[in-house]
Parts: sequence; C-alpha cells; structure tokens
Amino acid sequence: MPTFDLIDWIHRFDPDTLDDAHLPQAKRCLLDLFGVAAAATQTELATIATRYVRSQHAGQRPLLFSAGTASESGVALHGAWLIDAFDAHDGQVLTKGHAGVALLPGLLAFAETEALSGRAFLGLLTLGYEIATRAGIALHATACDYHTSGAWNALAVAALGSKLLGLDRKRLQEALGIAEFYGPRSQMMRCIDHPTMVKDGSGWGAMSGVAASLLARDGFTGAPAVSVNDDAVASIWGDLGQRWYVHEQYFKAYPVCRWAQPAVEAVLSLRESLGGAARIESIDIHTFHEGVCLATANPDTTEQAQYSLPWPVACAAATGSVDAASVTHRLRDPALRALARRVTMHRHADYDARFPAERWAHAVITLDDGTRLTSAPCEARGNPTNPLSDEEIGQKYRQLAEPVLGRKASGLLETVMTLESQPARDLLPWLRQSV
Repeated sequence: MPTFDLIDWIHRFDPDTLDDAHLPQAKRCLLDLFGVAAAATQTELATIATRYVRSQHAGQRPLLFSAGTASESGVALHGAWLIDAFDAHDGQVLTKGHAGVALLPGLLAFAETEALSGRAFLGLLTLGYEIATRAGIALHATACDYHTSGAWNALAVAALGSKLLGLDRKRLQEALGIAEFYGPRSQMMRCIDHPTMVKDGSGWGAMSGVAASLLARDGFTGAPAVSVNDDAVASIWGDLGQRWYVHEQYFKAYPVCRWAQPAVEAVLSLRESLGGAARIESIDIHTFHEGVCLATANPDTTEQAQYSLPWPVACAAATGSVDAASVTHRLRDPALRALARRVTMHRHADYDARFPAERWAHAVITLDDGTRLTSAPCEARGNPTNPLSDEEIGQKYRQLAEPVLGRKASGLLETVMTLESQPARDLLPWLRQSV
C-alpha cells in the first residue's frame, strides 16, 4: 500500500462513525487499561515517575491517578510508565508487545481530547490499535533486532496526536517519521535478561509520539518511516479498514510476562492432584525459548517478579493464583522462594516453532513419593481464541482498581461501559488522584 494511501486513510478516518461492532472490544481494552493503571500506582516506579515528570515536564495536563500536572509529553510518559509498571495490560502476539499501554496515555495527554464525544474517544483508541499493531509487525519485519513496544507504539500515538491537533496530510506523514526516528529502539531481551524499571520502553514511546505530533504541527520534519514506507511491509498496511486488530489483542489473567502464563496454566491444571504444595519435589516446565529466558527464580523486586517464570509458577502451585500480591508483598515468602528454586525450565522444539503466533507450555510435577504428574500442553488464557469473558474482565478490573480507587472504581466502570453515549470529558473526574 503506497504511503500516501495510508496517510489518506488515517486522515479521513472519522472516529465519531466507529462501527458499533467495535465498541464492546474498545471498551474492554479501555477498562482493562484503567484497572492496570490503578493497581500500578502502588509501585515504586509510579512514585518515581510522578516525581520526575512533575519536575522535568512542567505543564497543566492532569496526571493519570496521580497528584499534580505535567506537559502533554510528560503526561504521556507518566501514564505509559504507570501502566507498564504492572505487567497485566493487553498485548498482541505478532508484535510480541503492547499497544494500549501507550495509546491511552497518548489520548489523555491532549486538551483536545476533552472536546471529543465518547464514541470518538473509543474510535481514536481503536485507530491507535490498528496503527500500533501494524507498526509493530512491520518493525519486526524490517529491523534486525527485537525492539521494545515503545519503538513502534510511538507511531500510533503520533497518529492520534495528529488527528487531535487537526494536522494536514503532510504534517501527519512527518509526525510518523519523527516518531519512528526518535522512538526508543531499545532491545527487549536486555530487559528480559536484566529486569528493571526500563521495562518495555512504552513510556518513552508514548512521549515520543506526543512530541512528534507537536513538532510536526510546528513544521519540524522527520525521516521517512521505514515501517510504513518499505515495500516489504506494504501488505501489512493494505488491509486497514478490513482486518481490525483491536479484536486480536489478548488480555492477561495474571500480572506477569505473557511468556510465563502458559506455564502458570499448566501448573494450575494439575493443582487439584497435588495434595498440597509441600509434597512437590520438583516442577519441570517445557516451553519455548523466550519463556525459558525468564529465569529469575527468587525475585527481589516487582520488576524481577513480573519477568520471571519460576516465581509465578511457584505462586500458582502453592496458592492457586497469581495476583497483585504475588508480585509485590509475597516476594520474601520463604516457602515460595524455596519452591521457585525447584522449578527447572526446558526448551521444547515444537513450542519454539509455534512462537510468536502461539505460546505453549506443559508441566511435569514430581511429588515426594515419586509420582509424576504431567499436564496437557497449555496456552495462556485471554487470547482471541480462548478469551476472558466480559465477567472476567470486569472482575479483574475490580480486583485491581477497588483497593486503590475505592468507590470511584464503580463510577469509572459505569462510565466506560456507557462511554459511546456521553462526552469523553465525563471520564476525567474519575481519573484524578486516587482517594
């Protein structure tokens, strides 16, 4: 698809006319992101992020669930850092990463958003998923290394900013070029090998996308975006308006890396046969290479816990769940730490071949009497092929949001679920600092 056709499609896209068929999924995405963001306010990363943007990105735009204000780029940086701090947000298998984490903060960064209808807000969010997902797939096809989500979700944020600012086609094209050039080409496996607060680069991606649209508005020019212009990726962009990637996002059941979640499901499927975690001699997880790389057995930080496979497997085997406490308050639990050290990971050739479109694992648990329990091959729940129900999405939101937002959590949920029939500004009172 020629570049000018893509630019024209984005430019002509009218978010107020978003088809009703896309509204439920857009609202599921939005609600899930708000729940994750609320839970993330309790992390150390969130405290640092708020302090940083208030001092270094001064402005008047309110911060998501946090005290104070910042500039447009600061709000985007803070919001994406916040959501990324708690690894329970949506993703897409072919991008090997996450779109919504940058899209929502990018939308909230601009004052122009407050003049939108609720349907238009959902329409722009949907547009963001279409651009971000294709940009992610295209980047993997044209770059020689595996880059973090911020490298490609920056382009979608730039597109949303350009729409909100009313940029013409030429400036929209420049914004995409600026966002790709300045977006963080950070190497994802470095964060997997050494889990820290840099995480998936989406904070910098959201900030870069907002900055790109503001710069393009003022006439700043950018290098052509390879992930948009390269002939090799023309087919990725050619089905815009036909294939809607918003429906191909997955939702996480647990606040840990998606690559660990098939192993969690495998262990949970055996739990009723264990007779108690104390009987477990060893747990052998057979999975794909990238899952094996999540090697930290005894995490000392929430980032290490979220990028671990042995730790959530141990939590699942011992407690029957992997929840917010599993990656925060329980990190010093001696029994969990001992059990996690008894988890061994093995590469499985068939599972390697299926990655990234599919992520599989199976578990073999050996008990103290020598009994070996073997699970069936398992995928993570929440894919389009095995989706979380609306009830499960709502329950996840409440579990994450209510401890932080209190009574405001139900008001925000109701507003999201009826957003297409009210103005977007009705969201804003629910997004101020938690009570």
